[in-house]
Amino acid sequence: MDYVTAVPHPRSEATAPVRSGRRSLAVALLFGALGAAVALLSTRQRWSAGTATVAGGAFPLTAKGSDVTGVPAALAIVGLAALVAVFAVRRAGRLAVAGLLALSGAGIAVAALTGASDSSALDDKAAQVTGDSSATVAALTHTGWPYVAAVGGALILLAGLLALRYGRLWPAMSGRYERGTARPRGKARPVDPERPEEIWKALDRGEDPTGA
Repeated sequence: MDYVTAVPHPRSEATAPVRSGRRSLAVALLFGALGAAVALLSTRQRWSAGTATVAGGAFPLTAKGSDVTGVPAALAIVGLAALVAVFAVRRAGRLAVAGLLALSGAGIAVAALTGASDSSALDDKAAQVTGDSSATVAALTHTGWPYVAAVGGALILLAGLLALRYGRLWPAMSGRYERGTARPRGKARPVDPERPEEIWKALDRGEDPTGA
């Protein structure tokens, strides 16, 4: 009995990496952009609340994410820049930028989780309200926005990991925009020998006015 061995078509083997590159590129762009947007939005929301005692009464205080820490917002912008820069570099440069993208996401997540239980921003506000540098906030509560910011950082981290794994399959900026690329020179225009100004213009363009 004869057995026929199935041989994979060469075209299907060649297009498989291309499909993987396109899928990973789309996912990385989605995760990176969405993660940066989530992180930036989260830092503008209220992360914590409490009260300060002023003249025998309770004065309500709130702190936004940007009051607690400026790291997530700053790294979100760095992550967006790295996500765009991935397409402007190649080989080792692309790996370096992809690593920066991943580190930005990790930094956002760590900073957000650290700030989830932080009370220093509210303590500073309590000191300003009461005029007592040793005053602290009371009835401290926290919201879930720091964890939302951490999710945004995790999305950027995943985008960076995808860039590290599949970045070599992604397209790069066209070579015509790269530095050092010579532009094709146009054909020299004929020069009228009876018009000296055209001869000088041809010399300025680096052309031979004699047509030799």
